[in-house]
Amino acid sequence: MSTQKLTKDFIFDNKKTHLSFKDFSVYYGDFQAVKGVSGAFPEKTVTAIIGPSGCGKSTLLRSINRMNDLIPVCHTSGSMIYEGLDIYGERMDVVKLRQRIGMVFQKPNAFPKSIFDNIAYGPRLMGIKNKAELNEIVEKSLTQAAIWDEVKDRLHKNALGMSGGQQQRLCLARALAVEPDILLMDEPTSALDPKATAKIEDLICELKEKYTIVIVTHNMQQAARISDLTAFMYEGNMVEFDTTDKIFTNPSMKQTEEYITGRFG
Repeated sequence: MSTQKLTKDFIFDNKKTHLSFKDFSVYYGDFQAVKGVSGAFPEKTVTAIIGPSGCGKSTLLRSINRMNDLIPVCHTSGSMIYEGLDIYGERMDVVKLRQRIGMVFQKPNAFPKSIFDNIAYGPRLMGIKNKAELNEIVEKSLTQAAIWDEVKDRLHKNALGMSGGQQQRLCLARALAVEPDILLMDEPTSALDPKATAKIEDLICELKEKYTIVIVTHNMQQAARISDLTAFMYEGNMVEFDTTDKIFTNPSMKQTEEYITGRFG
């Protein structure tokens, strides 16, 4: 199947490539879930990965910080390069990789700890023990996630008492607390109501000023609203990868057009 590779400058000619992948495949045993895809994510942009259920988009996303390592039968081929190193190479420190490439999941997964301890968890693992420094990190992260004013007076209350939308912003703050370069988001608003979804979308648009963001979404309207680039995947193939405006108004591939217009998927 033809693949549109992200090789043009588009409107991002002033942004360097933050992460790239070439002929990258993911297998679960004998099943090939991602089939030789290629592309790149420019720094400080939002890339949306769209496609029907089971097309490989979440598998590709989780490959970026090696979350699929947790599945024993999973293996990869091809290359995925971050800061000059192959993510799957022997020289890659996976713990450090996951500090640099954070992830927010589909359902909020707040720890059964206080709001403060949720945010301080990552910095403490990194060896930060100073209380004043932790206080500063917690406030900064919660402020970035636009939830500080809502929780500043109950930082030591259990995070599980928060609403779903608040918990998702807490999880985003927790990811930001270790100061990553790249944020991966796997359907981050699918379990949220429209008001909470709008808050997360506004946050994504603000955070791209500092972070490179890759988001998997079933919601094509969401992809059109918040992303700079869009990748369309189908049956493990990357059918097309281009600017969001082009994907949604003048796609190069007929299959992309059929998916965007709702003829299948």
